[in-house]
Parts: sequence; C-alpha cells; structure tokens
Amino acid sequence: MKLIVTDTIFNEFPDLVLGVVILHDIDNSQNKPEITEMLRQAEAELSGKFGGVPVIEHPHIATWREAYRKFGAKPKDYPSSVENLTRRVLNGTKLGYINSLVSLYNTISLRHILPVGGEDLDKIVEDVYLTKAGDDEPAVFLLGEKEARAPRAGEIIYKDEVGAICRRWNWKEADRTKLTQETKNAFLVIESLPPVSRDIVEKAIHELADSVKQYCGGNVSIAFLDKENREVGL
Repeated sequence: MKLIVTDTIFNEFPDLVLGVVILHDIDNSQNKPEITEMLRQAEAELSGKFGGVPVIEHPHIATWREAYRKFGAKPKDYPSSVENLTRRVLNGTKLGYINSLVSLYNTISLRHILPVGGEDLDKIVEDVYLTKAGDDEPAVFLLGEKEARAPRAGEIIYKDEVGAICRRWNWKEADRTKLTQETKNAFLVIESLPPVSRDIVEKAIHELADSVKQYCGGNVSIAFLDKENREVGL
C-alpha cells in the first residue's frame, strides 16, 4: 500500500510538500486529559498568530483559497480544513473530543496554521492517490452528510480503489476511512503550499509524530513527499 501524488498535481502545484506520519499498532482508545490541555492551549494562542489580520488574508490560509480557485471550488462555500478550523476557534468554539489522533492533529493544525488530516489504514483499499477527480468517480458519504455525492471532475481528491476518501483536497473527508477510537493503523498528512517553508512543515510533522508516539505508542515513522519524491509506502 502506498500514498502517491500524481504528476497532474505537481504540474499545477510544483512546490507542494506533504509531511506524512505513518502509524502502526497504536492505541487510540484512551481519552487523556493532557491531550485536551494541549489542544486548549493551541486554541488560546491562535488569535495572537493573526495579529488582527483577517482570516482569509493570513498567508497560510490565503494560499489554500487560491489553490481551491484553481481547481474550481469556491473557497467561500468550501473552506479548506485549516480555514474552517481556525474560524471555529476564533469564533469561540472549543473543539470537542473525537479521539486522541484527531485532537493531536487539530493541535498541530492550530499551532502552525496548516491543514492536517488522517485516515484509518485498515479501511483503505489498495493505494491512495492525491490526484484530480475523473468524470466517473463513485459517490461517497462525507462526514456528517446523509447523502452520497460524487466528486466533480477536475477537483483534487484523495482516493483509493473504492473511491474518494477526502474531497476538494482537504475540505471534508469520507466517513468510510475516518479515524476512530478503534483505529490501530493510520497515516496522517500535513500539507503545505508557498509561502509556507519546508522548515515549518518539518517542525510540525516532527511535533505531530512525537506527540502520537508519546500518547498512543506504536510504531511511528515520517516521510516527506514533493516533486522529487512522489510516493511512500504505508
């Protein structure tokens, strides 16, 4: 099983960098108060990272709004995961507990203002591709939605042999491969586009890997995908 970024993505976004944390034999079942404390601290510190700049003008968020426009998604209607998360927190929402992995990656997302997500490897079928949707993608149930809908041709998606596992790049993931408290094997991804530097991505991915190792145990490894290294074994 591999995670592969297709040529069509790098043709349009040549400076894309993905940080990947690969997890095996973890324990995601514990609700540890230390994790919630870390998340609350990241929430409390978020407004200071904007310094009065509107959310859509922060460079870490503006770059995703531009990327969405490139593949035909209106960022006002379909905000990137990092824009949605930061808006919720800046509006006073305290993020609820889902499971340890989700709280840990939300902490890193807020801390560095980067999109972070993850999937349960045991629910993945064959390889995972970051690619553009074709004309005949199967309909998928997204988190929180009651109706299955197919990706639009040309939108960027993560997909496996069954279908899309995340639509509009990092907008919303499929219910089928979501992380749960029963998750034992998974991969987490941090995504970056200019002007975010590779150093920021590397710092964030190491923090994420270290925190997962500390609180969930298991075997943890890190990889980076870019135009020179387009796939990694999961």
